[in-house]
Amino acid sequence: MLTVKSSLAKFGFEAMPIKSLAIPAFVLAILAMLMLPLPAILLDVLFTFNIALSLVVLMVAAYTKKALDFAVFPIVLLLTTLMRLSLNVASTRVVLSNGHTGPDAAGKVIESFGHVMIGGNFAVGLILFAILMVINFIVITKGAGRIAEVSARFTLDALPGKQMAIDADLNAGVIDQKHARERRREVADEADFYGAMDGASKYIRGDAIAGILILFITLIGGMVIGMGWHGLAVSKAAEVYVLLAIGDALVAQIPAMIISIAAGLIVTRVGGEDGEDVGGQMIRQLFSIPKALSIAAGVMTLLGVIPGMPHVVFLLIAACCGYGAWYIQKLASEKANANPAADLSAAELPLQNQEASWEDLQPVDQLGLEVGYRIIALVDKGQDGELLKRIKAIRKKFAQDVGFLPPQVHVKDNLEMKPSMYRINVKGVVMGEGDVYPGMLMAINPGHATALIEGTSAKDPAFGLPATWIDTKNRENAQLAGYTVVDASTVIATHLSQVLHSQAAQLLGRVEVMALIEHFSKVSPKLLDDVVPKLVSVAVFQKVLQSLLDEAIHIRDLRTIVEVLAAVAPRTQDPAELAAACRVALGQSIVQQIYGLTGELGVIALNPDIERMLLNAIGGGESDFVLEPGLAEMIFQRAAELTERQELAGLPPVLLVPDRLRVPLAKLLKRVAPRLRVIAHAEIPDTRTIRVESVLGANS
Repeated sequence: MLTVKSSLAKFGFEAMPIKSLAIPAFVLAILAMLMLPLPAILLDVLFTFNIALSLVVLMVAAYTKKALDFAVFPIVLLLTTLMRLSLNVASTRVVLSNGHTGPDAAGKVIESFGHVMIGGNFAVGLILFAILMVINFIVITKGAGRIAEVSARFTLDALPGKQMAIDADLNAGVIDQKHARERRREVADEADFYGAMDGASKYIRGDAIAGILILFITLIGGMVIGMGWHGLAVSKAAEVYVLLAIGDALVAQIPAMIISIAAGLIVTRVGGEDGEDVGGQMIRQLFSIPKALSIAAGVMTLLGVIPGMPHVVFLLIAACCGYGAWYIQKLASEKANANPAADLSAAELPLQNQEASWEDLQPVDQLGLEVGYRIIALVDKGQDGELLKRIKAIRKKFAQDVGFLPPQVHVKDNLEMKPSMYRINVKGVVMGEGDVYPGMLMAINPGHATALIEGTSAKDPAFGLPATWIDTKNRENAQLAGYTVVDASTVIATHLSQVLHSQAAQLLGRVEVMALIEHFSKVSPKLLDDVVPKLVSVAVFQKVLQSLLDEAIHIRDLRTIVEVLAAVAPRTQDPAELAAACRVALGQSIVQQIYGLTGELGVIALNPDIERMLLNAIGGGESDFVLEPGLAEMIFQRAAELTERQELAGLPPVLLVPDRLRVPLAKLLKRVAPRLRVIAHAEIPDTRTIRVESVLGANS
């Protein structure tokens, strides 16, 4: 015999959770209240539940850290509005049906609210209710609706800029694909939320209008029914139905006003510090300037000593403001005296009268980051420094893209530098430095932003693009103007990532090569054992890998490199020839790294006459490659011009040359045109076609 559960399972209901039935059950209850008569006691319960629910929504809105934490708020607005309207309909039915029996016909809740509002005078009750409706409809509801509309429009306008910022962080290695997907989803959810809030705000406005109409319909209908059907006197009918109508409207509009305030809190909040709700944000910003409280205390004191004023009240408030200003100033002074830089410098002072030893000789950091004391918070574990997390992500992405794990980044403070300065060192040599300002944002002009923004002019330290340091409140304006906006941690992280890629060959030391060999041996142990060190020594293997990295070629495909070495190493041990053979085998990867998946490659070609002169100059080998000064100057000038022309056209600058000329020309042009990639004919895969964009050596 089948049980109820097994019977439901036949129709696919076995996995349905109870909470998934909440919304359908709630909507069905609303429809029931619209169509079925309800007893007075049930109306009391439902009206009380409605007030409690509105208070819960208000508290959640007040303690929400950011708008998306309460993403279901538009749905809550719809359901609570429908509930209030259905209760209005149910209570109006009871008032019109049983109002002649007395003021408690629709329950004790409506009667109590009516007595509190009217206070024995019908005119006063109507006027006070009208004032409440004006406050809710004209002030709160209309303001929240307008803010939701503007927020929706600005959020949609800022969407491309936010997507560009996510792509920039992803390309710089600051975040991985998982975090990029999460941030893109958050941006899309934010746009959907404000769009939904723009429409949901119309529910509140319609609810306020419906409340006014229902009040007058109930009042007029009750008077007509009471006098026409039940024979009540005018005074008696007015006493009963005005009380019930106002109580009914009030018990519905108070929750409506609370929900309107919650909507205002959600749409008017501006991003604060992490983990801070709107209350903490308001207290921190409103009472953080002691001068403002001091001035307020002075003004209140002057008003308090004017004859005829309530002296005690004004002077009491003035004393509270003055004490608040003194206390905030005291806290600020204590914080300023607790200088973390002083503690760090004291901790690193050398001990007096101590003999020198070999322990004083510190090894040179393979990769180091020095920061001024204002940037210490970004790399302090105790303060949950964001930059430390990004450095870990950069090393991970570098290993995934390039093919080996770079050395650990040794971070330390340097009190001799400017407070806002940082410096990136590779083997003790400064490879990059810049200034950042924590608490501000850098708006980088990617090339198409034309609008000027307010701030301090600067340059992006990683790529030299024009930039401006702006306040956080100007983020959206800068994004709408086409700027890429990043914080101080992202600026340093992007610069560090750029230095890592440009100095990859220097960072691949013997320690890293041995770690790479050990790692690869776990994947293909037999292949590597037959080549390194039997056919190729570790030193030669390291030089081959460094030669590839020096020309920005990734060594992820270590299997192909080892297979080429196995085939070529018996004939030669020259690292340059071995690297050239590896480049040919990696041709598909090299071209894809430069051009992507496009099938047609736009390149710069050599003029036939120049090509012939260069082949003659190379003579018997690369060591004999000597050019006339005039020819060398012309090649340098044209290479720089054509590189810039290719980049302006949106194409990668690539010079295609014969195989024998690739190595000497790459070395020759590296200083004058570092962004120009030199590739050989043999490195072009058969699946790609070549399109000559310009010719080096031609007049135009």
